[in-house]
Amino acid sequence: MNPAEILDDPLKVIPANPLSTAPVDAPSFWQRFPDAAMAGVTTDCVMWSEVMPGGGHWSWRLPRGTALRFIALEPGANASIVLYAAQEKLERYNMPDSLKAQHTAHYQRGHVLMSDMGRAMASFTADSLGWHDPLGGLLDAELLAKKYGERRFAEHRNTMYRSGKDGLLIEIGKYGLTRRDLIAPVNLFSKVSIDTEGQFAYAADHAKTGDFVELRFDMDVILAISTAPHPLDPTPGYAPKKLGLVAWRCGAAPADDYCRAFRPENARALHNSDMLYL
Repeated sequence: MNPAEILDDPLKVIPANPLSTAPVDAPSFWQRFPDAAMAGVTTDCVMWSEVMPGGGHWSWRLPRGTALRFIALEPGANASIVLYAAQEKLERYNMPDSLKAQHTAHYQRGHVLMSDMGRAMASFTADSLGWHDPLGGLLDAELLAKKYGERRFAEHRNTMYRSGKDGLLIEIGKYGLTRRDLIAPVNLFSKVSIDTEGQFAYAADHAKTGDFVELRFDMDVILAISTAPHPLDPTPGYAPKKLGLVAWRCGAAPADDYCRAFRPENARALHNSDMLYL
Protein backbone atom coordinates (compact mmCIF):
# COMPACT_ATOMS: atom_id res chain seq x y z
CA MET A 1 0.00 0.00 0.00
CA ASN A 2 1.24 3.47 -0.89
CA PRO A 3 2.06 5.51 2.27
CA ALA A 4 0.13 8.44 0.77
CA GLU A 5 -3.03 6.31 0.83
CA ILE A 6 -2.62 5.81 4.58
CA LEU A 7 -2.33 9.55 5.12
CA ASP A 8 -5.44 10.16 3.01
CA ASP A 9 -7.42 7.59 4.99
CA PRO A 10 -5.84 6.82 8.41
CA LEU A 11 -8.61 4.32 9.22
CA LYS A 12 -7.88 2.17 6.19
CA VAL A 13 -6.98 -1.45 7.11
CA ILE A 14 -3.52 -2.45 5.92
CA PRO A 15 -3.57 -6.01 4.50
CA ALA A 16 -1.35 -8.51 6.27
CA ASN A 17 1.61 -10.06 4.50
CA PRO A 18 0.57 -13.73 3.95
CA LEU A 19 4.18 -14.85 4.51
CA SER A 20 4.53 -12.90 7.76
CA THR A 21 3.68 -15.75 10.12
CA ALA A 22 6.06 -14.90 12.98
CA PRO A 23 5.52 -12.33 15.74
CA VAL A 24 7.25 -9.10 14.80
CA ASP A 25 9.63 -9.42 17.76
CA ALA A 26 10.48 -13.14 17.34
CA PRO A 27 14.30 -13.60 17.40
CA SER A 28 15.70 -15.46 14.39
CA PHE A 29 17.70 -18.02 16.37
CA TRP A 30 17.29 -20.45 13.47
CA GLN A 31 19.78 -18.42 11.44
CA ARG A 32 22.51 -19.59 13.85
CA PHE A 33 21.71 -23.29 13.57
CA PRO A 34 23.92 -25.58 11.42
CA ASP A 35 22.96 -25.31 7.74
CA ALA A 36 22.65 -29.08 7.35
CA ALA A 37 20.17 -29.19 10.25
CA MET A 38 17.95 -26.63 8.50
CA ALA A 39 17.70 -28.53 5.20
CA GLY A 40 14.10 -28.77 4.07
CA VAL A 41 12.75 -26.05 6.37
CA THR A 42 10.71 -23.42 4.51
CA THR A 43 12.32 -20.43 6.18
CA ASP A 44 9.77 -17.97 4.71
CA CYS A 45 7.15 -19.73 6.86
CA VAL A 46 9.09 -19.83 10.15
CA MET A 47 6.80 -18.94 13.06
CA TRP A 48 9.41 -18.80 15.82
CA SER A 49 12.68 -20.34 16.92
CA GLU A 50 14.32 -20.88 20.27
CA VAL A 51 17.41 -22.15 22.04
CA MET A 52 16.58 -24.31 25.06
CA PRO A 53 19.27 -24.71 27.72
CA GLY A 54 20.07 -28.13 29.08
CA GLY A 55 17.87 -29.04 32.02
CA GLY A 56 15.18 -26.59 30.93
CA HIS A 57 11.50 -27.14 30.22
CA TRP A 58 8.81 -25.36 28.22
CA SER A 59 5.48 -25.93 26.49
CA TRP A 60 3.46 -24.66 23.56
CA ARG A 61 0.01 -24.95 22.02
CA LEU A 62 0.73 -25.82 18.39
CA PRO A 63 -1.85 -25.92 15.60
CA ARG A 64 -2.34 -28.68 13.06
CA GLY A 65 -0.09 -28.17 10.05
CA THR A 66 2.87 -26.92 12.11
CA ALA A 67 6.30 -28.55 11.89
CA LEU A 68 8.74 -28.36 14.79
CA ARG A 69 12.35 -29.25 14.18
CA PHE A 70 14.55 -30.18 17.16
CA ILE A 71 18.31 -29.69 16.64
CA ALA A 72 21.08 -31.01 18.89
CA LEU A 73 23.40 -28.08 19.59
CA GLU A 74 25.71 -30.28 21.66
CA PRO A 75 26.51 -34.02 21.56
CA GLY A 76 24.49 -36.23 23.87
CA ALA A 77 21.30 -34.16 23.76
CA ASN A 78 17.97 -35.48 25.05
CA ALA A 79 14.48 -34.01 24.68
CA SER A 80 11.66 -35.69 26.62
CA ILE A 81 8.29 -34.74 25.13
CA VAL A 82 4.63 -35.41 25.94
CA LEU A 83 1.58 -34.61 23.78
CA TYR A 84 -2.05 -33.82 24.61
CA ALA A 85 -4.92 -32.88 22.30
CA ALA A 86 -5.47 -29.15 22.67
CA GLN A 87 -9.24 -29.37 22.13
CA GLU A 88 -9.79 -32.25 24.56
CA LYS A 89 -6.90 -32.86 26.94
CA LEU A 90 -8.22 -36.29 27.97
CA GLU A 91 -6.97 -37.44 24.57
CA ARG A 92 -3.22 -37.80 24.64
CA TYR A 93 -0.26 -39.70 23.15
CA ASN A 94 -0.48 -43.43 23.79
CA MET A 95 2.86 -45.22 23.76
CA PRO A 96 1.61 -48.86 23.75
CA ASP A 97 -0.85 -48.29 20.90
CA SER A 98 1.70 -46.36 18.83
CA LEU A 99 4.38 -49.05 19.14
CA LYS A 100 2.03 -51.99 18.68
CA ALA A 101 0.32 -50.53 15.61
CA GLN A 102 3.63 -49.82 13.89
CA HIS A 103 5.43 -53.03 15.00
CA THR A 104 8.36 -51.10 16.44
CA ALA A 105 10.21 -50.39 19.68
CA HIS A 106 11.73 -47.08 18.54
CA TYR A 107 10.80 -44.12 16.36
CA GLN A 108 12.26 -42.75 13.13
CA ARG A 109 11.12 -40.96 9.99
CA GLY A 110 7.80 -42.37 8.81
CA HIS A 111 6.48 -43.20 12.26
CA VAL A 112 3.43 -41.55 13.81
CA LEU A 113 2.63 -40.71 17.43
CA MET A 114 -0.92 -41.96 17.95
CA SER A 115 -3.45 -40.92 20.56
CA ASP A 116 -5.58 -43.23 22.69
CA MET A 117 -8.39 -42.43 20.23
CA GLY A 118 -6.47 -43.89 17.27
CA ARG A 119 -5.61 -40.50 15.76
CA ALA A 120 -2.25 -39.28 14.52
CA MET A 121 -1.10 -36.50 16.82
CA ALA A 122 2.30 -35.98 15.21
CA SER A 123 4.41 -37.56 12.47
CA PHE A 124 8.18 -37.96 12.14
CA THR A 125 8.78 -36.16 8.84
CA ALA A 126 12.57 -35.69 8.98
CA ASP A 127 15.28 -37.39 11.02
CA SER A 128 19.07 -37.62 10.85
CA LEU A 129 19.41 -40.31 13.54
CA GLY A 130 16.99 -43.14 12.78
CA TRP A 131 16.29 -44.02 16.43
CA HIS A 132 14.40 -42.17 19.17
CA ASP A 133 13.51 -43.81 22.48
CA PRO A 134 9.88 -44.35 23.59
CA LEU A 135 10.62 -46.77 26.44
CA GLY A 136 13.26 -45.30 28.76
CA GLY A 137 10.97 -43.07 30.81
CA LEU A 138 11.96 -39.97 32.77
CA LEU A 139 14.67 -38.92 35.17
CA ASP A 140 12.83 -38.33 38.47
CA ALA A 141 13.93 -36.45 41.59
CA GLU A 142 14.95 -39.60 43.49
CA LEU A 143 17.19 -40.88 40.69
CA LEU A 144 18.56 -37.39 40.05
CA ALA A 145 19.65 -37.06 43.70
CA LYS A 146 21.16 -40.54 43.67
CA LYS A 147 23.16 -39.95 40.47
CA TYR A 148 24.11 -36.28 40.82
CA GLY A 149 23.50 -35.17 44.40
CA GLU A 150 21.49 -32.07 45.26
CA ARG A 151 21.83 -28.50 44.04
CA ARG A 152 19.20 -26.09 45.32
CA PHE A 153 17.93 -22.99 43.57
CA ALA A 154 18.57 -20.73 46.58
CA GLU A 155 22.27 -21.55 46.34
CA HIS A 156 22.89 -22.10 42.63
CA ARG A 157 20.09 -20.17 40.85
CA ASN A 158 19.74 -21.23 37.22
CA THR A 159 22.36 -23.95 37.50
CA MET A 160 20.26 -25.98 39.94
CA TYR A 161 19.37 -29.57 39.08
CA ARG A 162 15.86 -30.33 37.83
CA SER A 163 14.57 -33.72 36.78
CA GLY A 164 12.70 -34.38 33.56
CA LYS A 165 9.66 -35.51 35.52
CA ASP A 166 9.47 -32.33 37.60
CA GLY A 167 9.99 -30.17 34.51
CA LEU A 168 7.15 -31.83 32.62
CA LEU A 169 4.83 -31.68 35.65
CA ILE A 170 5.43 -27.94 35.87
CA GLU A 171 4.62 -27.51 32.19
CA ILE A 172 1.46 -29.61 31.98
CA GLY A 173 0.22 -27.93 35.16
CA LYS A 174 -0.05 -24.70 33.16
CA TYR A 175 -2.91 -26.33 31.23
CA GLY A 176 -4.81 -27.73 34.21
CA LEU A 177 -3.19 -31.17 34.01
CA THR A 178 -1.87 -32.92 37.11
CA ARG A 179 0.48 -35.70 38.18
CA ARG A 180 -2.12 -38.32 37.22
CA ASP A 181 -2.04 -36.96 33.64
CA LEU A 182 1.70 -37.36 33.12
CA ILE A 183 2.19 -39.98 30.40
CA ALA A 184 5.16 -41.94 29.10
CA PRO A 185 7.38 -39.54 27.14
CA VAL A 186 9.23 -39.86 23.86
CA ASN A 187 12.96 -39.25 24.41
CA LEU A 188 14.14 -37.59 21.22
CA PHE A 189 17.85 -37.99 20.34
CA SER A 190 18.26 -40.96 22.72
CA LYS A 191 18.79 -44.59 21.71
CA VAL A 192 17.90 -47.43 24.05
CA SER A 193 18.13 -51.00 22.77
CA ILE A 194 17.66 -54.37 24.47
CA ASP A 195 20.75 -56.43 25.21
CA THR A 196 21.02 -60.22 25.23
CA GLU A 197 19.96 -60.34 28.89
CA GLY A 198 16.79 -58.40 28.20
CA GLN A 199 18.15 -55.24 29.84
CA PHE A 200 17.98 -51.73 28.43
CA ALA A 201 21.26 -50.64 26.82
CA TYR A 202 21.81 -46.89 26.42
CA ALA A 203 23.89 -45.70 23.43
CA ALA A 204 26.03 -42.97 24.95
CA ASP A 205 27.41 -41.63 21.65
CA HIS A 206 24.15 -41.57 19.68
CA ALA A 207 23.38 -37.86 19.05
CA LYS A 208 26.01 -35.54 17.62
CA THR A 209 25.99 -31.77 17.26
CA GLY A 210 23.79 -30.89 14.27
CA ASP A 211 21.59 -33.99 14.44
CA PHE A 212 17.90 -33.19 14.07
CA VAL A 213 14.42 -34.64 14.14
CA GLU A 214 11.21 -33.04 12.96
CA LEU A 215 7.59 -33.54 14.01
CA ARG A 216 4.60 -32.41 11.96
CA PHE A 217 1.54 -31.91 14.13
CA ASP A 218 -1.52 -33.59 12.66
CA MET A 219 -3.85 -32.25 15.36
CA ASP A 220 -3.93 -29.10 17.50
CA VAL A 221 -1.71 -30.18 20.39
CA ILE A 222 -0.21 -29.15 23.68
CA LEU A 223 3.46 -30.10 23.62
CA ALA A 224 5.62 -30.09 26.76
CA ILE A 225 9.37 -30.66 26.65
CA SER A 226 12.21 -31.18 29.11
CA THR A 227 15.90 -31.14 28.20
CA ALA A 228 16.99 -32.94 31.38
CA PRO A 229 19.29 -35.96 30.87
CA HIS A 230 17.90 -39.35 29.94
CA PRO A 231 17.55 -41.51 33.08
CA LEU A 232 19.98 -44.10 31.63
CA ASP A 233 22.62 -41.56 30.57
CA PRO A 234 25.88 -42.73 32.23
CA THR A 235 27.62 -39.35 31.93
CA PRO A 236 29.19 -38.51 35.31
CA GLY A 237 27.92 -35.22 36.66
CA TYR A 238 24.76 -33.37 35.72
CA ALA A 239 25.50 -32.00 32.24
CA PRO A 240 22.31 -31.67 30.16
CA LYS A 241 22.72 -30.39 26.61
CA LYS A 242 21.05 -27.48 24.84
CA LEU A 243 18.71 -27.76 21.87
CA GLY A 244 17.65 -25.57 19.00
CA LEU A 245 13.97 -25.40 18.02
CA VAL A 246 12.35 -23.97 14.93
CA ALA A 247 8.61 -24.02 14.20
CA TRP A 248 7.22 -23.38 10.74
CA ARG A 249 3.97 -23.72 8.82
CA CYS A 250 4.12 -26.84 6.65
CA GLY A 251 0.43 -27.64 6.13
CA ALA A 252 -1.45 -30.86 6.82
CA ALA A 253 -0.26 -34.25 5.56
CA PRO A 254 -0.87 -34.50 1.78
CA ALA A 255 -2.28 -37.55 0.03
CA ASP A 256 1.22 -38.70 -0.98
CA ASP A 257 2.72 -38.11 2.47
CA TYR A 258 5.68 -40.35 3.36
CA CYS A 259 4.29 -41.14 6.82
CA ARG A 260 0.84 -41.90 5.39
CA ALA A 261 2.38 -44.49 3.07
CA PHE A 262 4.82 -45.88 5.67
CA ARG A 263 2.29 -48.32 7.12
CA PRO A 264 -1.47 -48.87 6.60
CA GLU A 265 -1.97 -48.25 10.34
CA ASN A 266 -0.42 -44.80 9.90
CA ALA A 267 -2.76 -44.03 7.00
CA ARG A 268 -5.75 -44.91 9.17
CA ALA A 269 -4.51 -42.77 12.06
CA LEU A 270 -3.93 -39.79 9.75
CA HIS A 271 -7.37 -40.30 8.22
CA ASN A 272 -8.90 -40.25 11.69
CA SER A 273 -7.17 -36.93 12.40
CA ASP A 274 -8.24 -35.50 9.04
CA MET A 275 -11.87 -36.27 9.89
CA LEU A 276 -11.68 -33.81 12.81
CA TYR A 277 -10.92 -30.94 10.45
CA LEU A 278 -13.37 -31.39 7.58
